[in-house]
Amino acid sequence: MKFIIIGSGGCVCLPKPLCQCRICVEARKKGGRYKRYGCSLYLEDVSLLVDTPEDIAHALNASDIRTVEYILYTHRDPDHTLGMRIFEQLRLEWIDYYEKIPPRSPVEVCATPEVMETLNGIGIGYGAILDYYVKMGLANRRLITEPFNIGNIQISAVPVGKSKSVSVFMFENDGRKVIYAPCDCKPFPMEESLQNADLLIIGNTFVGDTLKNDRSIGADHPLRQELHSIEDVLEIKRKLFVNDIIVTHIEEDWGKSYDDYITLEDQYGVKFAYDGMVVEV
Repeated sequence: MKFIIIGSGGCVCLPKPLCQCRICVEARKKGGRYKRYGCSLYLEDVSLLVDTPEDIAHALNASDIRTVEYILYTHRDPDHTLGMRIFEQLRLEWIDYYEKIPPRSPVEVCATPEVMETLNGIGIGYGAILDYYVKMGLANRRLITEPFNIGNIQISAVPVGKSKSVSVFMFENDGRKVIYAPCDCKPFPMEESLQNADLLIIGNTFVGDTLKNDRSIGADHPLRQELHSIEDVLEIKRKLFVNDIIVTHIEEDWGKSYDDYITLEDQYGVKFAYDGMVVEV
């Protein structure tokens, strides 16, 4: 399986608009691995895109993605869903539309029932935006209620088990297993089916107690209830017998540059994602 992390950023892109902190200034100057689009993943084997942050069109172009046949949504948060207008850019040809030439095969939208309900509720002047795209022939819906296959890859949703509708997704092929848990995955589902994965790509993880502008995350800080520390991630790796870890959904608020994360990789024995990172399992 060949994965491309086309967006490694968090709730806001990096550089953050208007921000003049060291990390954002460096990202504007250097570009490349120093900047980050919103969190998204691409599975090249089956042309599957996971999540659509607002800047997804730029992320697809930056990684030179040539085809998207499926879009999988992990959960309902706006930084993972509000780039839904990408359906128009992937399939709609306006001249064809006015000449009544139908678009080519629609993109298949895959989500659990709870997440699909949220997607169906995102509206514009024409009503629900997903209804609009389905009616135009740009998209179809597929509800995920059990493991399913796209080609020779099996995809399973494992609920995180909290009030928000969030799942951890598992991709399996030819005895290889990759877990994708980009956001809101605490408490992590310690399911037997997730054991012995070749790779865990996990997000919303902070490193160290001191972050941007010397802000600190003390032992009682509320963020610890929402996010994994890097120590938490290493414990998940140990308990689930995971071979390798890649940390994604890297927030600008953490106040660290690409160079800082390279140093931390040696310290913790994990990889930190960057835009365009290619992973073959």
